[in-house]
Amino acid sequence: MEFFRIKKDIPFMRHALIFNVISAVTFLAAVFFLVHKGLHLSVEFKGGTVMEVKYPKAANLEGIRGTLIAMGYEEPGVTSFDTARDVMIRLPVEKGVSAANTSLRVFESLCKAEQGTTKAIDTVTEKGEHVLKSACMDAAGSEAVVLQKVEFVGPQVGEELAQNGLNALVVVIIGVMIYLAIRFEWKYAVSAIIANLHDVVIILGFFAFFEWEFSLTVLAAILAVLGYSVNESVVIFDRIRENFRKQRKSSVHEVIDSAITSTISRTIITHGSTQMMVLSMLVFGGQTLHHFALALTIGICFGIYSSVFVAASIAMWLGVKREDLIKPVKEKDETDGAVV
Repeated sequence: MEFFRIKKDIPFMRHALIFNVISAVTFLAAVFFLVHKGLHLSVEFKGGTVMEVKYPKAANLEGIRGTLIAMGYEEPGVTSFDTARDVMIRLPVEKGVSAANTSLRVFESLCKAEQGTTKAIDTVTEKGEHVLKSACMDAAGSEAVVLQKVEFVGPQVGEELAQNGLNALVVVIIGVMIYLAIRFEWKYAVSAIIANLHDVVIILGFFAFFEWEFSLTVLAAILAVLGYSVNESVVIFDRIRENFRKQRKSSVHEVIDSAITSTISRTIITHGSTQMMVLSMLVFGGQTLHHFALALTIGICFGIYSSVFVAASIAMWLGVKREDLIKPVKEKDETDGAVV
């Protein structure tokens, strides 16, 4: 399916040096902000207090977030889980304040926002056990908010999650390199990995520069971008291999230009559809999906750029040629099989 077909090939590789310089400058800027500012890590990585509260009806997440911001928390994590009435709150570590004091102070503020008063109630679990829980009672004596559970995530757990995330990223990169090296040739594997790392570092650079919160959902988005960008590179590399078979007399520049030009319509359809879905999450998904959708939006835009202008041009600089993808057929020796 194509919206249009460009009859004359666009000379992308004629400007490959300019594109690579732009990429190098953007990459170095991202590295600078990562080193200079660092990432604004979430509670999962730094440690902090995790609270679970339950409302009698669908919770107003924005109202809860506003209450916490008024208390001095810059970017509190407020998300729904299980049902719209169950809310998980993530708060950073406060120096000199225990997790119990933090949860009590926060719960009292949430109770005041519901115009209620806090008290301890005796609840019975499914196993028949009696547990005292903090509850917020309204003027009619009904439960307005119930504090279900409080947990403290220590820095050690955060370091373990960060290490596991880094390990996942390394495994994905190694797997992609092996796949591309088997399917194509090592030059394509190297160029694709450089292009993908270019995307990852730039996404991290955006989060460092704007001091956006880096959470597990953002890490998941980065891993998704890696696979998404590789898919675009594979499509272009496949078309380059096909053109090497068809365009016997064309130069490497012409073959790559033709491959990129012939995939533009497909790129617009696939990436445009994906970007519309991601933008809808960014606009209508609320604070819960905001940073996840933001990372995907940046990753998709730079993924297209890197697959077209970075991966293909690096493969050209590495000296890719027709013989790398199409092995020459050896002529059969006339003496083979001859009877002496």
